[in-house]
Amino acid sequence: MWVQVRMMDGSKSARIDDLSKLTKIEDFRKCIEAELGVEPSLQRLFYRGKQLEDGYTLFDYDVGLNDIIQLMVRSGVAESAKDDETNKEVCETDKDKKASGSSLGLSSAQSCYYKVGDLVDARDVRYGGWFEAKITKITKKADDTEKRGDFETDDFLYHVQYDGYEDDETAAFNLHCIRPRARTIVPFDKIKEGDTVMVNYNTDDPNELGFWYDCKVTSKRDTRTIKELRGTIFLGTSQAPLVNCKIKFCNEIFAIENHPTAAVDQRDNLPASPQKRTSKPECEHCHDNPSRRCRHCSCSKCGGKDEPGKQIMCDECNKAFHLWCLVPSLDEIPKDDEWFCPDCKNDDTEVVKAGERLKESKKKARMASSRSEGTSRDWGKGMACVGRTKECTLVPPNHFGAIPGVEVGTQWKFRVQVSEAGVHRPHVAGIHGRDGEGAFSIVLSGGYEDDVDEGDEFTYTGSGGRDLSGNKRTAEQSCDQVLTRMNKALALNCSAQFNDKKGAEAKDWQAGKPVRVVRNCKGRKHSKYCPEEGNRYDGIYKVVKYWPEKGKSGFVVWRYLLRRDDPSPAPWTAAGKKRAQDLGLTMQYPEGYLEAQSEKKGDSECENEDVKKKGKRSRGGSEESPTWQKKMKVASYKVEPKVKISIDKDTANGKQWLECLELTSEGQRAFLDKVQELFGCICCQEIVHNPITTPCNHNMCKSCLERSFKAQVYTCPMCRSDLGKGYEIRVNETLSTVLKALFPGYEKGR
Repeated sequence: MWVQVRMMDGSKSARIDDLSKLTKIEDFRKCIEAELGVEPSLQRLFYRGKQLEDGYTLFDYDVGLNDIIQLMVRSGVAESAKDDETNKEVCETDKDKKASGSSLGLSSAQSCYYKVGDLVDARDVRYGGWFEAKITKITKKADDTEKRGDFETDDFLYHVQYDGYEDDETAAFNLHCIRPRARTIVPFDKIKEGDTVMVNYNTDDPNELGFWYDCKVTSKRDTRTIKELRGTIFLGTSQAPLVNCKIKFCNEIFAIENHPTAAVDQRDNLPASPQKRTSKPECEHCHDNPSRRCRHCSCSKCGGKDEPGKQIMCDECNKAFHLWCLVPSLDEIPKDDEWFCPDCKNDDTEVVKAGERLKESKKKARMASSRSEGTSRDWGKGMACVGRTKECTLVPPNHFGAIPGVEVGTQWKFRVQVSEAGVHRPHVAGIHGRDGEGAFSIVLSGGYEDDVDEGDEFTYTGSGGRDLSGNKRTAEQSCDQVLTRMNKALALNCSAQFNDKKGAEAKDWQAGKPVRVVRNCKGRKHSKYCPEEGNRYDGIYKVVKYWPEKGKSGFVVWRYLLRRDDPSPAPWTAAGKKRAQDLGLTMQYPEGYLEAQSEKKGDSECENEDVKKKGKRSRGGSEESPTWQKKMKVASYKVEPKVKISIDKDTANGKQWLECLELTSEGQRAFLDKVQELFGCICCQEIVHNPITTPCNHNMCKSCLERSFKAQVYTCPMCRSDLGKGYEIRVNETLSTVLKALFPGYEKGR
């Protein structure tokens, strides 16, 4: 097993070989030190959002074959101490600057218009309306560059505190954003068209109370029963106009106050507001009624508004709670900066923080490998334990028949690659099937002494009858086999009435369900038809008959006679070997495997270099073995005439098909890979099913586009060009026909 280690900044990376699932993290750090030169104490390793800690294994963190682990290098102690000193100096400098800045702020600055404590109206930047406030401080501006067009301004900033929000921070405004508190109510009959007054208006719902804005009256209606104003509302500091607004609340309209003159007596004798203005209630549910219980603006449990000082607010959901309404109740308000209610608070025991121990997994605790005691066998080095790095999604797992794109004679080095290709999905089990459907594939590896292999026909022994406790992979036959589970699944492939007592034989064996057969090199010692290395796909077989009999071990086993029924020639025949050579079928290795093996070979050659120099060269041997292999010439792939005609008819995708057809000279595999790449759905990342070709020449599944339209997204999922709500979703039948011919069975399960 090997993994990739990459620095967090991407500057360095290395492949760590000869690992096991049971490799300790502390031992893994030493391997990294040998490759990248980073001391173990300075390493911080991250994988899938988790920090790898000593005392655990790669298996505990589910690290797979060729996965990438990120490495962050801790800074040294000396460097961090130096950084702390630097940060301390910077903080002190900033503190001095702030102190000097506050002295320059001149809180005692004298303004010609206002003084500290004056009641004013301030224009809020967020809502754009006028709010009642009080000046708390006047400071001099740092520079005079903040002139705003024709707005009246001076050299001061006015810090105000909004009424009712005394706990919030003060806000600083220029002169044009404040004015004396409105105090003069204008009678409705005195208002004329063209007047500018301050009115209450709700921009979201004009029928409800809102905030106070400047309004220029454009029309007036005054009858015995109707009193109505219409005008232009001015929003924000930019005075953005909102035209033709109907003013519903006409019983409280204020005149706009101007800035006081520079005369000292007028500034010092600024009159106070006669009363607090009616504004939009803070709570739309109870309308700020103090006698009404409300779970929205008060305690969310009891709704009571009593003792607001004994209420605490959640920093996540912003709900208030009485201290005694909480479960469990609190005696006092916590002194923590943040507090979360029981519904929002995360359970600290459920969160694994960096540097903490992993949570014990119940699934791994039930595994035989974790329960086995008294053994030191390292089971984590085998390739059967690494897990899949990818999964075949071209066809569903319960697919009968050949896998599209996988030719007879295809070879893989390890069983896990066979699983990734979808030919035989279990890593270890010899039969893949379901006892209610049948068997999809089997592996012939000579694991049972009763197996007889004659190439086009072989006798296969069912599974079971062995004691595999203690995480064993194989054992001697110790009991009778029964026709259940996988044994029953394989029997269902026979075209005969199912019989779990005596078995059955098919009258028309070719009418049975197909079984994909993979031969393993382990069966080479028993059969000459097995490959010398790795695993090989030998095509489709059918079950002729199945029956129980007493095996060589003395126990009853279930036997199956399978016969080949595949149009492609068998890979051990001369025709099969020629076909494999024409298609360029060579041994397939996992990514990074050949590089790891070449490095091992290079190291062993360096160790034995002196021995080789002293020894005599063998007759006919060469001094150096080439490290490169000549690329096998692959026969060009010829598209079937019917498929080629359909491709020519698909003019909407002519450019894509031209790009695919250029790769026919590199063989069938290259051609199909390109088709799979160019005709993949951007939504589900699979080959398009019931393809829709848009006017912008992009393809996606019909179901994916319908799902997009259901979400009211009427654009192309690929390029976002507008398709329109009335776009007619029509399947490209020509493209669908071609894809079904190239990838037979891919539409099943979609």
